[in-house]
Amino acid sequence: MSKSNYRQMPRAWVQATWDDYLQTVRQFQDAKCYYYNGKLRIEMAPQGYDRSYDNFSIGYAVALLSGIKGIPLVGLTNCTFRKAGEGEYLAFYIGANAEIIPPGATVVDLDVYPPPDLVIEIAKTSFADDIGSKHMLYEQLNFTEYSVVNVHHAQLIAFAIASGGSRPIARSQVLPPLPFSLLEEVLRRGRTTGRSQIYAWLITQIQNI
Repeated sequence: MSKSNYRQMPRAWVQATWDDYLQTVRQFQDAKCYYYNGKLRIEMAPQGYDRSYDNFSIGYAVALLSGIKGIPLVGLTNCTFRKAGEGEYLAFYIGANAEIIPPGATVVDLDVYPPPDLVIEIAKTSFADDIGSKHMLYEQLNFTEYSVVNVHHAQLIAFAIASGGSRPIARSQVLPPLPFSLLEEVLRRGRTTGRSQIYAWLITQIQNI
């Protein structure tokens, strides 16, 4: 299937084998690919301004918090995490695992290394899927914490994951000082005030946590 043909298809989970998935990843190297429960999904649409802005702002806030509070953290954007038969993910390693992935790794093998501590999805057109199938996928892999940003509503929904299940949380469990209300305020301010002014405000807020 050509890339132009795939872009014309609706985003959906389609039946596929793990070998089909690996072949697709090689073909669509500029896409986000997911594999769960015998099904494949590819996301190829451009991020767009709002989604890209929220992605940067949330990542900046998490990195800033780790720097000010002295929490070891490595953030990985558009990195491929793979577990045989499962899929690929975007995430953060925090604390003792911050430096666990060796330099030069192109694909992080989750059969060798521990899963990331924090996964954040920035959802503009994929929100229902991000709190549905992807959520269940991350539960199955025993990630520690999973968050979804709803770009349309400047909202963040977060879950703590343990023993293959999850529960909603209002404050990060892997970054203890971080209330999610602060991240939502960053998103809201980005829609109503000068965006370049938010970062100085954010530094002050984090220093006072």
